[in-house]
Amino acid sequence: MNRLSIVLPAKNEAPALAELLPRLRAMHPDAEIIVVDDGSTDTTRDVCANAGVQCLSSPYSMGNGAAIKRGARMASGDILVFMDGDGQHDPADVARLLGKLQQGYDMVVGARNWGSQAGVGRGLANTLYNWLASRMTGHHVADLTSGFRAVRADKFSEFIHLLPNGFSYPTTSTMAFFRSAYPVAYVPITAAQRVGKSHIRPLHDGVRFLLIIFKIATLYSPLKLFVPASGVFFLLGLANYARTFFLYDRLTNMSTLMWSAAVIVFLIGLISEQITALTYRRDE
Repeated sequence: MNRLSIVLPAKNEAPALAELLPRLRAMHPDAEIIVVDDGSTDTTRDVCANAGVQCLSSPYSMGNGAAIKRGARMASGDILVFMDGDGQHDPADVARLLGKLQQGYDMVVGARNWGSQAGVGRGLANTLYNWLASRMTGHHVADLTSGFRAVRADKFSEFIHLLPNGFSYPTTSTMAFFRSAYPVAYVPITAAQRVGKSHIRPLHDGVRFLLIIFKIATLYSPLKLFVPASGVFFLLGLANYARTFFLYDRLTNMSTLMWSAAVIVFLIGLISEQITALTYRRDE
């Protein structure tokens, strides 16, 4: 039977943990529960001790992703469940994720509905991220940024070195699983209002999410970035040639430059694709 480890990153979430941990322990008495205290200055450690839960403390804040990495390395379970320590995720949904995982998936993500989004702006941003990730991976991504997920530990450990220390670990892990052909499923969930104040900075972390999408796409499928970019340069050169031909009856250097850029960008993408294939080739 698979051993279950539940990892909760937490930074000054003592009030939420005081309510969450007893419920989690009651529903999963045999599970290993690890709270990764990301430099908290409140009573997080005392709350964990009172609940009989292991607390892995950091002397200073390293970031949500760093907490996930530390917790995953510490966990001894074959199956890992990651959930926020701020009270948004319902412990009852853990069983639903695990049930879906047993159907042959390597990762199951709790996909939030629109009502669970923290405001219209965050909801629109997440919709954009999901669309971009779906285009990059070629698979439907229902919730790219959800931190509530169940994964097989051996598969997740392959990508720990890719995970950033900030808030975009869900983005990176989701994209990595998809591009490595590890089956991913989504289970609809309703996230509650968080207890306390969010540590996410929408503009700063929003830009970071987009950068991570392009970073992972470059690592796993470079041509999906470089081919469209090459096509844009080619069409710009063609449009400029059509304009100068009808106006001046000649081919200008700008059109030639655009076409040259199209060829160069395409060749860079082709080389990147070959490097990626070699990088992720596995020995017997």
